[in-house]
Amino acid sequence: MRSASVGFQCPSCVAEGAKTVRTPRTVFGGRVAMDTARVTMTLIGVNVAVFVIGLGINNLDERFGNLALASNGFALIGVANGEYYRLITSAFLHANVLHILFNMFALAQLGPVLENALGRARYLALYLLSAIGGSVAGFLFSAPNVTSVGASGAIFGLFGAYYVVVRRLGGETGPIVVLLVVNLAITFSVSVIDKRAHIGGLVIGTALAAVFAYAPRGPRQGLVHAAACVALAVAFVVAVVVRTGQLTG
Repeated sequence: MRSASVGFQCPSCVAEGAKTVRTPRTVFGGRVAMDTARVTMTLIGVNVAVFVIGLGINNLDERFGNLALASNGFALIGVANGEYYRLITSAFLHANVLHILFNMFALAQLGPVLENALGRARYLALYLLSAIGGSVAGFLFSAPNVTSVGASGAIFGLFGAYYVVVRRLGGETGPIVVLLVVNLAITFSVSVIDKRAHIGGLVIGTALAAVFAYAPRGPRQGLVHAAACVALAVAFVVAVVVRTGQLTG
């Protein structure tokens, strides 16, 4: 037993009673947490750390960027040559200081809001699947020998998700629409930007957020959300296999 303000409490009884207390969740099914930016800050930290480390490593983009298939002078390299890790590692590489500053600023602005609304697990899944979705789009539709890097696919996924979440909660969507239009205008006006990755990330982030937002609430809500993530992952695998066959067959 232990003392309490109204007498004594049995620790085992308290623990047993706590099991019946429901964890508070958001309308999207995510757990309510006091720290609503932990995943976002971790992602920013990883991106910045990789950028700083990369300053002292030669040819990092060539080794880990999103590249479909090319020759390095000695052998074939690229996703179609079995280097599938490039689809995710490329999303944590940046070409220069301005590139990472823009992406991390957007992540810092959008991330905490989405992390708070969706919960950490759903938010992280949305970020990573948007990043991979952007990479897969680049792999499918870009020239095979073009290397692409950056978190922009994931960031555009957050743009789309932010719109869906705000709309679902009945908020004002005008500002995010304007921001998205401006970024799309930049995307299509700058030749070195991987347009396909941006659009791919946007489509995946918007679609997955729509499932998170509008799946019926209840005991199966989490199952529906998980199934959507798995379905996207399977679709990515199929797309990569088909494209690989086209490039190497």
